[in-house]
Amino acid sequence: MRIWVNGGLRDADDARVSVLDHGLTVGDGVFETVRVAQGRPFALTRHLDRLTRSARGLGLSDPDPDEVRHAAEAVIAANPMALGRLRITYTGGLSPLGSDRGDAGPSLVVALGETSRRPDSTAVITVPWTRNERSAVAGLKTTSYAENVVALARAHEQGASEALFPNTVGQLCEGTGSNVFVVLDGRIHTPPLTSGCLAGITRALAVEWTGAQETELPLDILGRAEEIFLTSTLRDIQAVHRVDGRELPGAPGPVTAKAMRIFDERAGDDLDP
Repeated sequence: MRIWVNGGLRDADDARVSVLDHGLTVGDGVFETVRVAQGRPFALTRHLDRLTRSARGLGLSDPDPDEVRHAAEAVIAANPMALGRLRITYTGGLSPLGSDRGDAGPSLVVALGETSRRPDSTAVITVPWTRNERSAVAGLKTTSYAENVVALARAHEQGASEALFPNTVGQLCEGTGSNVFVVLDGRIHTPPLTSGCLAGITRALAVEWTGAQETELPLDILGRAEEIFLTSTLRDIQAVHRVDGRELPGAPGPVTAKAMRIFDERAGDDLDP
């Protein structure tokens, strides 16, 4: 494997950043995950725009989009594979111990790992922990993912692939690495960004292409929704066949199946929508 680290490609064994990098010591960093199929990244412009928004939210200098594109192209060319997960990580760089950021400049790491197509449906659970919609980093895609690690481990223990969070006022928010949609009376709804959820790239495209409505939803809507589906870079649109102890037989249902077809068609027509 060849990985881009701060200006050039390195073999995986030689790809290193300092142990004093602020992304390691305090999670001071942002990232993007981009789907790459047959050497072609999907929605890269949208991902780079969000990387910049997240960096600004942390007070990091703007990443150079041309540099990041060049790094992505180099990594993709150096690691041919049918389907991959491109990870772009941008951190506060070499810094003193503690929360103060140093002045050495940011670190940029770009890596590509092989993955496989997800199943058409999956099981999810809800967790008792909350997303803080009023947090200073709400809506930013930061490298501070410890609570997602804990929640996802809980999901795996219960035979599920994702855990869904409420926010502090009991509204449905998001998954550890996905956005969530529900079907009510045949119409598609998803929590608004004000719920504290991440502005997912796939979420935005699903809203645009299916006409889904942004709606404040109580967490217990999961017990009444006709259909439920998740969106993310690697899931695209994935139906939910079980949430906690509730089975949704026949998933994907007709509304979700139509949304999946629309997404596949539109994404196939335009790799950088």
